[in-house]
Amino acid sequence: MLKVLIIGGVGRIGCRIAEDLVRQTEVVVTLTSRHRQAGQQVARSLGSQVQAIELDLQDHDGLRAAIATHDLVIHCAGPFRDRDVQVLQTCIQNEVNYLDVSDHPAFSERALQYQEQARAAGITAIINTGVFPGISNSMVRQDVEALDQADTIHLSYVVAGTGGAGITIMRTTFLGLIEPFLGWLEGQWQLIQPYSGRQTIDFPPPYGRVNVFWFDVPERLTLPQSFPVRSVITKFGSVPEIYNGITWVLAHWMPKSWLQKPNVLELLSWGGFVTTQLTDRFSGTGIAMRSAVTGILADQRTQVVSDLVLPDTAIAAGYGTGSIAQLILQQALHKPGVWPVEAAVPTPLFQQMMAQRGVQIHQHIQHLQPLTPKN
Repeated sequence: MLKVLIIGGVGRIGCRIAEDLVRQTEVVVTLTSRHRQAGQQVARSLGSQVQAIELDLQDHDGLRAAIATHDLVIHCAGPFRDRDVQVLQTCIQNEVNYLDVSDHPAFSERALQYQEQARAAGITAIINTGVFPGISNSMVRQDVEALDQADTIHLSYVVAGTGGAGITIMRTTFLGLIEPFLGWLEGQWQLIQPYSGRQTIDFPPPYGRVNVFWFDVPERLTLPQSFPVRSVITKFGSVPEIYNGITWVLAHWMPKSWLQKPNVLELLSWGGFVTTQLTDRFSGTGIAMRSAVTGILADQRTQVVSDLVLPDTAIAAGYGTGSIAQLILQQALHKPGVWPVEAAVPTPLFQQMMAQRGVQIHQHIQHLQPLTPKN
């Protein structure tokens, strides 16, 4: 029986991935935790296919031994902003396929540098799996492929409360407010201020009109590399709306040096986590995503829009990573190298995996205007 190692597997995202794998495949899943008792307790709750081991990422020998005895490794131990790529390196050395749920462009850049090493080792390594990034990337690919030529990608996300995720997501959110980032606009890289550029987007029910803001996600880096477009816009918002206001204040009024202090970051993260857990009872923990790709179809200016709504963001992340893991384990996906999701997963396979999980993605095509004939 094939064996999957989920590093950081007792966290909320890791557990959801394990649940998806147990539901969709016949594999042995090993969760890692720095605390043996906590890991074993989680493993028992997930069923007989799941076991747990104690492992710290600083234990290089233990990490190497664990990876070498598995067929696929899924890295869930964030936050990824300052995480090194030793797990990926160890997978390459041991010729073990690799996935991660990384959500920061800096980590993506580091991982993509190992493209040739992974290709030479014959392993498939796919980064940024999950929901956003992850499912969002495949939604964009689906929309790009519906056009003859794409020129603008606009991704928007809204998450209710905590999204069903843990404290790590709070840390990631606040870390994303510290520094300006580069966005691909009108064919060049331009500096963007985090949580700026407010825009109101119509999401499907139950969300409706929600304000979204520029946010630094890996898609703003990988999508311009994967598709020859002139602009990639990535915007994020929260409900209830008060959380957008709080995040905007932190991004624009709080001194950046404060957010860089570990004790301040922890205070904000835990405070936000506790507060949103209370409001989750009213807001829910769902997610809505909207991909809008504009370009040319049959000589007409056209926009292709895909949208998705799921009731729990963490479960959605489990679907995203679990579906790609399933494809690799079943040998339906083999692409040696290091890739973002949109460069690795063909649209028919993506659609098949989402349908298998009951995920409905609605795609709409709207012709905007005919092209002006050339004289």
